[in-house]
Amino acid sequence: MSNLFITGNSNGLGLGLTRYYLQQGYTIYSLSRSPCPLEHPKLNHVTLDLSALEQIDDCLSNLIPPTLNLVILNAGILGTIQDLAKTRLNELKKVMDINVWSNKMIIDWIIHHEIKVEQLTLMSSGASVNGNRGWGAYSLSKATLNMLAKLYAHEMPHTHISALAPGLIHTRMQDYLCHEVDQQRYPSIQKLIEAYGTEAMPNIDQAAALVAGKLPACQLYPSGSFIDIRQIPEDLP
Repeated sequence: MSNLFITGNSNGLGLGLTRYYLQQGYTIYSLSRSPCPLEHPKLNHVTLDLSALEQIDDCLSNLIPPTLNLVILNAGILGTIQDLAKTRLNELKKVMDINVWSNKMIIDWIIHHEIKVEQLTLMSSGASVNGNRGWGAYSLSKATLNMLAKLYAHEMPHTHISALAPGLIHTRMQDYLCHEVDQQRYPSIQKLIEAYGTEAMPNIDQAAALVAGKLPACQLYPSGSFIDIRQIPEDLP
Protein backbone atom coordinates (compact mmCIF):
# COMPACT_ATOMS: atom_id res chain seq x y z
CA MET A 1 0.00 0.00 0.00
CA SER A 2 1.35 3.46 -0.95
CA ASN A 3 0.69 6.56 1.15
CA LEU A 4 0.77 10.16 -0.08
CA PHE A 5 0.53 13.39 1.92
CA ILE A 6 -0.31 16.47 -0.14
CA THR A 7 -1.21 20.07 0.63
CA GLY A 8 -3.25 22.52 -1.40
CA ASN A 9 -5.47 19.97 -3.12
CA SER A 10 -8.81 21.77 -3.24
CA ASN A 11 -8.07 23.06 -6.76
CA GLY A 12 -5.30 23.47 -9.30
CA LEU A 13 -2.38 21.09 -9.61
CA GLY A 14 -2.97 19.69 -6.12
CA LEU A 15 -6.46 18.59 -7.11
CA GLY A 16 -5.14 17.03 -10.30
CA LEU A 17 -2.44 15.15 -8.39
CA THR A 18 -4.94 13.91 -5.83
CA ARG A 19 -7.19 12.57 -8.57
CA TYR A 20 -4.20 10.96 -10.34
CA TYR A 21 -2.83 9.18 -7.28
CA LEU A 22 -6.26 7.97 -6.17
CA GLN A 23 -6.55 6.33 -9.58
CA GLN A 24 -3.18 4.69 -8.91
CA GLY A 25 -4.49 3.17 -5.67
CA TYR A 26 -2.72 5.45 -3.21
CA THR A 27 -4.12 6.27 0.21
CA ILE A 28 -4.03 10.04 0.45
CA TYR A 29 -3.79 12.35 3.45
CA SER A 30 -4.31 15.99 2.60
CA LEU A 31 -4.64 19.55 3.86
CA SER A 32 -6.04 22.57 2.06
CA ARG A 33 -7.73 25.85 2.89
CA SER A 34 -10.98 24.75 1.22
CA PRO A 35 -12.58 21.30 1.19
CA CYS A 36 -11.33 18.94 -1.49
CA PRO A 37 -14.17 18.39 -3.99
CA LEU A 38 -13.26 14.72 -4.43
CA GLU A 39 -14.87 11.97 -2.39
CA HIS A 40 -13.08 8.65 -2.10
CA PRO A 41 -12.68 6.03 0.65
CA LYS A 42 -8.89 6.39 0.39
CA LEU A 43 -8.90 10.17 0.71
CA ASN A 44 -8.39 11.52 4.23
CA HIS A 45 -8.79 15.28 4.03
CA VAL A 46 -8.65 18.02 6.64
CA THR A 47 -9.55 21.62 5.89
CA LEU A 48 -6.96 24.04 7.29
CA ASP A 49 -5.76 27.48 6.28
CA LEU A 50 -1.99 26.96 6.33
CA SER A 51 -1.45 30.60 7.26
CA ALA A 52 -2.68 29.54 10.72
CA LEU A 53 0.77 28.22 11.53
CA GLU A 54 -0.05 27.53 15.17
CA GLN A 55 -2.70 24.98 14.16
CA ILE A 56 -0.52 22.84 11.90
CA ASP A 57 1.06 20.57 14.55
CA ASP A 58 -2.22 19.46 16.10
CA CYS A 59 -3.77 18.95 12.70
CA LEU A 60 -0.93 16.70 11.54
CA SER A 61 -1.03 14.68 14.74
CA ASN A 62 -4.56 13.58 13.90
CA LEU A 63 -3.87 12.92 10.23
CA ILE A 64 -0.44 11.57 9.30
CA PRO A 65 0.43 7.82 9.39
CA PRO A 66 3.89 6.63 10.52
CA THR A 67 5.11 5.96 6.96
CA LEU A 68 4.70 8.04 3.80
CA ASN A 69 5.95 7.01 0.39
CA LEU A 70 5.52 10.48 -1.04
CA VAL A 71 5.00 13.98 0.34
CA ILE A 72 4.02 16.80 -2.04
CA LEU A 73 4.00 20.22 -0.39
CA ASN A 74 2.03 21.98 -3.07
CA ALA A 75 -0.01 24.67 -1.28
CA GLY A 76 0.87 28.21 -2.23
CA ILE A 77 -0.46 31.63 -3.15
CA LEU A 78 0.69 34.09 -5.78
CA GLY A 79 0.07 37.41 -4.09
CA THR A 80 -0.42 40.53 -6.19
CA ILE A 81 1.72 41.19 -9.23
CA GLN A 82 3.12 44.62 -8.48
CA ASP A 83 6.42 46.41 -8.00
CA LEU A 84 8.31 45.29 -4.93
CA ALA A 85 8.62 48.89 -3.75
CA LYS A 86 4.82 49.03 -3.54
CA THR A 87 4.48 45.69 -1.73
CA ARG A 88 3.94 46.11 1.99
CA LEU A 89 5.68 43.85 4.45
CA ASN A 90 2.40 42.38 5.67
CA GLU A 91 1.66 41.26 2.09
CA LEU A 92 5.10 39.64 1.84
CA LYS A 93 4.58 37.98 5.21
CA LYS A 94 1.28 36.43 4.13
CA VAL A 95 2.85 34.89 1.03
CA MET A 96 5.91 33.70 2.96
CA ASP A 97 3.77 32.16 5.73
CA ILE A 98 1.88 29.96 3.28
CA ASN A 99 4.55 29.31 0.66
CA VAL A 100 7.51 28.78 3.01
CA TRP A 101 6.90 28.72 6.75
CA SER A 102 3.93 26.34 6.67
CA ASN A 103 6.20 23.90 4.81
CA LYS A 104 8.90 24.33 7.44
CA MET A 105 6.33 23.56 10.14
CA ILE A 106 5.25 20.40 8.30
CA ILE A 107 8.79 19.18 7.67
CA ASP A 108 9.77 19.86 11.29
CA TRP A 109 6.76 17.87 12.48
CA ILE A 110 7.74 14.97 10.23
CA ILE A 111 11.29 15.02 11.60
CA HIS A 112 10.29 15.35 15.25
CA HIS A 113 7.76 12.50 14.99
CA GLU A 114 10.20 10.29 13.07
CA ILE A 115 7.83 9.76 10.16
CA LYS A 116 9.45 7.66 7.46
CA VAL A 117 9.28 9.48 4.12
CA GLU A 118 10.77 8.13 0.90
CA GLN A 119 10.41 11.24 -1.28
CA LEU A 120 9.46 14.82 -0.44
CA THR A 121 8.70 17.35 -3.16
CA LEU A 122 8.32 21.08 -2.55
CA MET A 123 6.38 22.69 -5.40
CA SER A 124 8.52 25.57 -6.64
CA SER A 125 8.40 27.69 -9.79
CA GLY A 126 10.54 29.17 -12.53
CA ALA A 127 9.76 32.46 -10.79
CA SER A 128 12.19 31.39 -8.07
CA VAL A 129 15.12 32.01 -10.43
CA ASN A 130 13.78 34.38 -13.13
CA GLY A 131 13.51 37.55 -11.05
CA ASN A 132 10.96 39.18 -13.36
CA ARG A 133 9.45 42.53 -12.50
CA GLY A 134 6.24 42.36 -10.49
CA TRP A 135 6.71 38.86 -9.09
CA GLY A 136 8.36 40.06 -5.87
CA ALA A 137 6.49 38.23 -3.11
CA TYR A 138 6.04 35.03 -5.10
CA SER A 139 9.61 34.96 -6.39
CA LEU A 140 11.06 35.63 -2.94
CA SER A 141 8.97 32.86 -1.42
CA LYS A 142 9.83 30.28 -4.08
CA ALA A 143 13.54 31.14 -3.99
CA THR A 144 13.44 30.62 -0.22
CA LEU A 145 11.61 27.34 -0.79
CA ASN A 146 14.45 26.16 -3.04
CA MET A 147 16.95 26.83 -0.27
CA LEU A 148 14.66 25.13 2.24
CA ALA A 149 14.91 21.94 0.17
CA LYS A 150 18.69 22.18 0.01
CA LEU A 151 19.04 22.75 3.76
CA TYR A 152 16.66 19.99 4.84
CA ALA A 153 18.41 17.52 2.54
CA HIS A 154 21.26 17.55 5.08
CA GLU A 155 18.88 16.83 7.96
CA MET A 156 16.82 14.10 6.29
CA PRO A 157 19.44 11.78 4.76
CA HIS A 158 16.96 8.93 4.28
CA THR A 159 14.45 11.08 2.36
CA HIS A 160 14.98 12.37 -1.17
CA ILE A 161 14.01 16.04 -1.28
CA SER A 162 13.56 18.27 -4.31
CA ALA A 163 12.09 21.65 -5.18
CA LEU A 164 10.23 21.11 -8.45
CA ALA A 165 9.08 23.73 -10.94
CA PRO A 166 6.12 22.05 -12.71
CA GLY A 167 5.94 24.34 -15.73
CA LEU A 168 2.91 26.24 -17.02
CA ILE A 169 -0.48 24.92 -15.89
CA HIS A 170 -3.92 26.33 -16.65
CA THR A 171 -5.22 27.26 -13.20
CA ARG A 172 -7.10 30.16 -11.66
CA MET A 173 -3.70 31.80 -11.09
CA GLN A 174 -3.15 31.89 -14.85
CA ASP A 175 -6.62 33.35 -15.36
CA TYR A 176 -5.61 36.25 -13.11
CA LEU A 177 -2.19 36.67 -14.70
CA CYS A 178 -3.44 36.60 -18.29
CA HIS A 179 -6.55 38.72 -17.86
CA GLU A 180 -5.91 41.18 -15.03
CA VAL A 181 -2.20 42.03 -15.05
CA ASP A 182 -0.76 44.90 -17.10
CA GLN A 183 1.50 43.15 -19.62
CA GLN A 184 3.07 46.44 -20.69
CA ARG A 185 4.33 47.15 -17.19
CA TYR A 186 5.12 43.52 -16.50
CA PRO A 187 6.33 42.08 -19.84
CA SER A 188 6.94 38.55 -18.50
CA ILE A 189 3.16 38.11 -18.64
CA GLN A 190 3.26 38.14 -22.44
CA LYS A 191 4.71 34.62 -22.59
CA LEU A 192 1.87 33.37 -20.41
CA ILE A 193 -0.74 35.01 -22.62
CA GLU A 194 0.79 33.37 -25.69
CA ALA A 195 0.62 29.94 -24.00
CA TYR A 196 -2.87 30.45 -22.58
CA GLY A 197 -5.38 28.05 -24.13
CA THR A 198 -2.71 26.07 -25.99
CA GLU A 199 -0.91 22.77 -25.41
CA ALA A 200 1.91 24.77 -23.82
CA MET A 201 -0.38 25.35 -20.83
CA PRO A 202 -1.97 21.97 -19.98
CA ASN A 203 -4.97 21.58 -17.71
CA ILE A 204 -4.57 20.33 -14.15
CA ASP A 205 -5.11 16.65 -14.96
CA GLN A 206 -2.64 16.69 -17.86
CA ALA A 207 -0.10 18.51 -15.71
CA ALA A 208 -0.64 16.11 -12.81
CA ALA A 209 0.09 13.11 -15.03
CA LEU A 210 3.24 14.83 -16.29
CA VAL A 211 4.46 15.74 -12.79
CA ALA A 212 3.70 12.29 -11.37
CA GLY A 213 5.48 10.67 -14.29
CA LYS A 214 8.61 12.75 -13.68
CA LEU A 215 8.81 12.39 -9.89
CA PRO A 216 10.73 9.07 -10.05
CA ALA A 217 13.34 10.76 -12.26
CA CYS A 218 13.72 13.54 -9.69
CA GLN A 219 15.31 10.99 -7.37
CA LEU A 220 18.21 10.66 -9.82
CA TYR A 221 19.21 14.24 -8.96
CA PRO A 222 21.06 15.05 -5.71
CA SER A 223 18.71 15.47 -2.76
CA GLY A 224 17.99 19.14 -2.20
CA SER A 225 18.06 20.04 -5.91
CA PHE A 226 15.91 22.62 -7.63
CA ILE A 227 14.56 20.92 -10.75
CA ASP A 228 12.63 22.45 -13.63
CA ILE A 229 10.42 19.66 -14.98
CA ARG A 230 11.00 20.94 -18.53
CA GLN A 231 14.71 20.22 -18.17
CA ILE A 232 14.35 16.54 -17.15
CA PRO A 233 15.50 14.49 -20.15
CA GLU A 234 12.76 12.43 -21.77
CA ASP A 235 14.82 9.23 -21.57
CA LEU A 236 15.08 9.30 -17.76
CA PRO A 237 12.77 6.72 -16.12
